[in-house]
Amino acid sequence: MKIDIDALPWKSGSGYPAPFRAITVGRARKRLGDAAGLTQYGVNLTRLAPGAASAQRHWHEAEDEFIYVLEGEITLIDEEGETLLKAGDAAGFAAGVANGHHLVNRSECDALYLEIGTRAARERCHYPDIDLRYERDESGWRFCHRDGTPYDE
Repeated sequence: MKIDIDALPWKSGSGYPAPFRAITVGRARKRLGDAAGLTQYGVNLTRLAPGAASAQRHWHEAEDEFIYVLEGEITLIDEEGETLLKAGDAAGFAAGVANGHHLVNRSECDALYLEIGTRAARERCHYPDIDLRYERDESGWRFCHRDGTPYDE
């Protein structure tokens, strides 16, 4: 099934609790995987404006992630340090590896990349720099503090 990418809306915003949302202002996604009806993994066409980040630095217990840069340049920040990624570069993050990572656009132009990731039924995502954890199971998804108490939102 062909996806009419131009017809898909750009979706911005973040589900993070209020203290952690600002970092993703300037990030927008077209949900390509959803448009194709995919259920086992997600595919997003993601645009990062100058100064925007893909997410808070994080790692997943159960989900693999992969990105491929299409246009512009972005800085990958992980436990190893910082790596500049340009069009044609790719990076991957295996499930269960405690390598907190995110992407930041430090350039003067928008960056465009594909992000592909597993859609695990049960997941826990860790944010090593902040008091945040994401959990998903059969009852739904939620953000909570590291100790498991929910955010009041």
